[in-house]
Parts: sequence; C-alpha cells; structure tokens
Amino acid sequence: MSKLNATDIQGFVLRGYNMPYARYCFLHFEDPQRARELLGKLLSIVTTGQLWDEKPKSTVNIAFTHQGLTALRLPIATLNTFPVEFQQGMKARARILGDTGCNSAEHWDEVWREDHVHAWLGINGVTPEDVAARFDAVNSLLTETNGARCLGTQDAASLVEDGAVTLKEHFGYTDGFGNPDYLGVCRATQPGQGKLDKDGNWTPLATGELLLGYADEAGELPVAPVPHLLASNGTFMVYRKLHENVGTFRSFLNQWSALYGAGDEHAKEKLAAKFVGRWRDGTPIEVSPDGPNPAITQDPNKSTNFKYGDDSTGARCPIGAHIRRVHPRDAFGFDGRLINRRRITRRGLPYGPYAPDDGTITPEQAAQLDAVDRGVIFMALNANLARQFEFVQQQWIAYGNDAHLGNDKDLLMGSHGPGEKYVVQGDTNPSNPPFVCSSLPNFVELRGGEYFFVPSITALGMIVRELVDPR
Repeated sequence: MSKLNATDIQGFVLRGYNMPYARYCFLHFEDPQRARELLGKLLSIVTTGQLWDEKPKSTVNIAFTHQGLTALRLPIATLNTFPVEFQQGMKARARILGDTGCNSAEHWDEVWREDHVHAWLGINGVTPEDVAARFDAVNSLLTETNGARCLGTQDAASLVEDGAVTLKEHFGYTDGFGNPDYLGVCRATQPGQGKLDKDGNWTPLATGELLLGYADEAGELPVAPVPHLLASNGTFMVYRKLHENVGTFRSFLNQWSALYGAGDEHAKEKLAAKFVGRWRDGTPIEVSPDGPNPAITQDPNKSTNFKYGDDSTGARCPIGAHIRRVHPRDAFGFDGRLINRRRITRRGLPYGPYAPDDGTITPEQAAQLDAVDRGVIFMALNANLARQFEFVQQQWIAYGNDAHLGNDKDLLMGSHGPGEKYVVQGDTNPSNPPFVCSSLPNFVELRGGEYFFVPSITALGMIVRELVDPR
C-alpha cells in the first residue's frame, strides 16, 4: 500500500507529537451558522499529518461529539448513519464499560455530567507559554465569531522529576510504549507494535483498524457515516479523564510487597512490575523477569519485541498484568490473530502535580494524596469504538474470562468491589513465588469523558461549507 495522504488527516491521528504540554478545550455550539464561521477560521490552523520541515511550537486539532454534529445541523440522514455507540455517547454506555459505582457519571467533573460538550479542541505545545499563546489565539477566534462557548479546559503535562521531563505517570511507571503500526502510516516502526505474521515476524496492521475508508483486518470497511467523503481519513476518539489514587496505590504496594518477598529488598519493585507487566522504568518483565534493564528500554528493537506464547502459565508475566490484559499478543494462540482487531492507538498525558515518593506513607498522607486532582488523560483512537475500545474495556479490563481469570478485573483499571483479588502466578524459584493480593481498592476513578469523531481536513471543509449530503 502507498503512503496515506497525510495532508488530509489530522496530525493528532497519525503521530504522537511528543510535546510535553497540552490544553484540551471543551466547546459548545449555540448557533450553527456562527459555529461554521468559527470552524472555517480554525480550518486554516488545524495541524495535519504532513511531515514537518521544522517542528512547530504548538499544534491544534479538533473533534466532535454526535451532539456537536447535530448542533452543526448535519443532515439527519447522515447523523443516523454514525455507529450507534457514537450516537449514544460514552455516558450511555456505562453498563457496557463498567463505568458504575465510583466511576459513574454522578462523580464526574461538572463539564461531563450533561451532554453539553459539542467539540474537543486539543492544543499541544513545547512549553507552557506556547500552549497559552495558542489558546489565546483560539480564544480570540471564539470572541470574534461568537461561534462557540468554552465550557472548560483541562491542562495536562509530562511529569518533571529532578528537573527533567519524563514519560512517567503518577504511579511511577514509564509509559508510552507500544502504539500499533499501520499500513501506509509513515512513522518509525518497532518490532512488537504491529501484528504477527505466519512466520512470526511483526508487520503493520491494516489501515482500517485506525482510519475510516480503508480495509480492516477482516478485509472489510469499518462502519462509517455517509457520504463517504465525510468519513474517509477520519476516525473515532475516546476521551477519558482517569483520576489516580496515588496514596492508595503506594499504601497497597507497601503492604503487600512486605508479604510477597519478606527479606527481599527488591520485593516492592518486583511486585510493582508484576502488577503492570513492566518494571517501572519500562523494561518488560517477559523479557527481563529479574530486574530492569536500560539496554532494553532504550533499544526500539527490544522494548516492545516480546510475546507471551511461551509463558502460558504467567510465570514471568502474570496473566492478569495490565499490559498483558490490554494487549495479549499471542497469549490466546493462533499467532495473535484473535488480537489484531482489538488494537487501539493511545494519546494523552498526565495531569495534576507530581508527588515525590520517599517509600513511606501514613494513612493520613495517603488520603491527602488521593484528594489531589491528578491522573492521566487517556485518549484512544480507533475506527470502530465497539469492536476495539469497548471490547477491550469490557472483556479484558472489566472481566477476566478470556484469560481464564473468571471475574477478576484489571488490577489498576478495574472498578473493584469487596473481596476482589489479583493473582501473581509464579514457579518453584523461591524468588518468584505465586502470590495473591486480596481486597483490592480502586486505584483509578473515571472523572468524565466522551466519544468524538475526528474528521479529515476534507470533511471539516464540507461541514464548514454545508456540503454534507448523504444522497
């Protein structure tokens, strides 16, 4: 397949910008004509996937909820052709997603409690000043056109430790490994990011797993709105604000690591690695079960190049470890072919202040840490919300059946009830014992979000000029 027309695809879809600062703006349209005038002005500054001669200081991208497209007065015949899960929106899918209890909408940030968000406008920048300058320019367009009301914003930023920007999130794990490779997408590829072929080699996934208008892994076109031009080169985005209970996590890890490896000074970090499937520096425990290894994390040919087929009992990487649950690779057999239609592309950054960890924590300190608004802004791009994101969230995070774990949920992401557990498989090696952590608390809580359609540049122009015609 030839390369994609990157100038027609929003840059946020094709690449991770690797900019450490961001501001996400949530817009509400009150008049369709004024809204289209605003979008017409934004169209000239939306960042595309075209390769840069020089990296810009900031980027702008935009996406719409179904309510937003309705407010823009797209034809009803077109609105009704969007996939049902997008039409309903994320809040209405709560039972499917497990967004109940502490994750239910009544606990969300106010901006997400009602269906008022019509558009997401994302600004990424090299410095906070670059983000602020771009935000001021966007605000000027909002004022000039009166085309939308900004309901709120969400700032996010890479965590800084000892004066250096890191790839860590608040639980202390290095993040950002393993986004999929797709046919036609121009990017630096790594073994382990695509799919396994019959010879055991890693190859790119079908373009239609990311973008509408292209064949997916089944050789079919993903369900997409009509007309074709509106959908082509677009995709769907999941936006979820995930609050991290850092104090609860640190207390839990201290408590159970004391039992897991009594007398072993490395037990805490080993148990932390068993929770996620990577040591906290990012080293995959499937490749390096006895300790972190910078030579692996810093080598693109090694950091994501591993499989689980030879570790069916979970002795090296527990069957329920987070990265094994959300991307089982070949763990289910058939050279991973059962997994290829469940892949998603992740974007996002941490939010909230970094809290240094000295290794000790009191219940009072844990409660204080949990009360601070901090976590991760999780964004997922996929061509089919139900088949990709929702399947992973429901079947692999909220249930454990596919991994023969019964009703056990993902340790970090699961919405836990009383008495739930996490099983660490082991072997006869005294330094790698089997272990069970019980009475799991909720480490992560959903604070809001929505499903968005990320249109192509062509589609944006069609919306602005009222050229969307389903006939």
